[in-house]
Amino acid sequence: MTDASDRISGEQIMRAVEGWTVPSRFLETVRQHPDQVALRWRKADESWGELTYGDYADRVARAVTGYRQLGLEPGMRIVLMMRNIPEFHILDMAAYFCGATPVSIYNSSSPEQVQYLASHAEALFGIVEDIGFLERFLKVRAELPDLAHLGIISDPQGLAPSDVFTYDGLMAHEPTDLEVAAGHCEPDQVATMIYTSGTTGPPKGVMLTHRNICWTAESLRIAMDWSYDELVGKRIVSYLPMAHIAERMSSHYMGVLGGYEVTTCPEPTQIADYARLVSPNVIFGVPRVWEKIHAAVQAALAADPDKERQFAEAIATAEPIAEKMAWGAETDEERATYEFLDEVAFRGVRQLIGLDQCELAITGAAPIPADVLRWFRAIGVPLTEIYGMSESSGPMTWAAKRIKPGTVGPAIPGCEVKLADDGEIICRGGNVFVGYFKEPEKTAEALDEEGWLHSGDIGEVDEDGYFRVVDRKKELIITAGGKNISPANLEAALKTIPLVGQAAAVGDNRPFVAALVTLDPDVAPAWAKQHGIEFETLHDLARNPAVIEEINRGVQECMASFSNAERVKKVQILGEEWLPDSDVLTPTSKLKRRGILARYNDIIEELYA
Repeated sequence: MTDASDRISGEQIMRAVEGWTVPSRFLETVRQHPDQVALRWRKADESWGELTYGDYADRVARAVTGYRQLGLEPGMRIVLMMRNIPEFHILDMAAYFCGATPVSIYNSSSPEQVQYLASHAEALFGIVEDIGFLERFLKVRAELPDLAHLGIISDPQGLAPSDVFTYDGLMAHEPTDLEVAAGHCEPDQVATMIYTSGTTGPPKGVMLTHRNICWTAESLRIAMDWSYDELVGKRIVSYLPMAHIAERMSSHYMGVLGGYEVTTCPEPTQIADYARLVSPNVIFGVPRVWEKIHAAVQAALAADPDKERQFAEAIATAEPIAEKMAWGAETDEERATYEFLDEVAFRGVRQLIGLDQCELAITGAAPIPADVLRWFRAIGVPLTEIYGMSESSGPMTWAAKRIKPGTVGPAIPGCEVKLADDGEIICRGGNVFVGYFKEPEKTAEALDEEGWLHSGDIGEVDEDGYFRVVDRKKELIITAGGKNISPANLEAALKTIPLVGQAAAVGDNRPFVAALVTLDPDVAPAWAKQHGIEFETLHDLARNPAVIEEINRGVQECMASFSNAERVKKVQILGEEWLPDSDVLTPTSKLKRRGILARYNDIIEELYA
């Protein structure tokens, strides 16, 4: 069960990327593919705008001149706060050619968070998308003495103060010679800092070098089994926050190193529409994105019980065949069966959701229920699960083709991954960060003396080297009876109940495990309509006896595989949707357990009354 990528060592990748920086690879792509479309965006009139790699380079060159005239020098940091727009790519890339370090922050950041992040990063420059973002900086500017310059991209009414520079002003400069400017950048320079979500304390600045990024991109390319020529022109939609390593690596860095055609989608909620418009070849999504697509298809099918039954039967037949096909182990008869099912059932669904030309689909940043992953693979969407963290430049384990649902794959090419004595997943390789900015003690906690990065996750590994993430070391529930329980496993099981959208298990120091579950906003209304239930809001549905009975039945079924001490004994159904980047979910939809416990303290107490 080995292939070429298994035989690639970290040293081989290091030799392959020797001397590479993000600017040098950008220039290589520009030289080889100047007329390839690089960036696309939808205009206000719904037509499309686009820039080729040659256009992209020209705008970067002008921004470099503008940056330098404002005083941006090697080693300085620049904070960017904007949605997924083409200007982000240009302004971020231009910073590298100045030898500077761009740092993206989440658009949801409050003025207080802006102050903390910009101050901690010691940023001398800040650039925002519009006047709304600018106001957050202006409110705390007096507390940011290091912030010498503020810039804005869009200010049609001219509301910004006169000392705020503009994107148009940067573009008005003569272009810098990028070949010369690339010399300001060295492989071991810090390319970017990714701030952690801060769920376990103040956000930490993860320092990633150009070598880290280029090494990781090369490892991913090997895992994909595509040459650089084959990467050119692959369509991808950029829609998740650039403050997160997943989007930064998958669309920004892989985009310029591989020559992707990147369509920028300014609102994550619009990804379904953009997928239908773009038909991406490569797509990354956090589990909630995939769960919502799955739920929407199921809700549409629910309107016709006969079609729903037939589709479910097709899925049941296709799932085991799809798993065999991933390993090239299917028989000719099974292949013919799958092709028939694809023709009559699955192809049309892929077209409807815009994934009919998808060659690689990836989920990560949080666990995805294995049944959801199997469903996508059954309908012909090659969904794979990746695992890693900001400190590993994104990926740590991943299989692009030969997957095992329920696992996060083997170590990426060139990276060593193993379990420590206590079961913690640790890794070592060119993807491992160089430390937390101004946090030597935190760095020493994460990186041991032998260079192993400690993930904080407890894992398992099978005989083929495929890893399974069991839980966070610090998030295990310890009941009053002393039983250590993984909430993530219970939550993944609860989310397989069709009516459930999100789930959070509770029970630390309690006599048993309980859970809070939210109704799926797509599936629950469709189910209610199918069963003749009248309602006005999700809150109404959450209190409906038939809904409560259906979810309790689902809880009994999905808990059957757990021991009695582990099982969720009681659930409270919530008639609201948990939204990303809130007090209960991170921007990538990971649970903020402290936030959930705080918001629902009274409800949790009632569960144990």
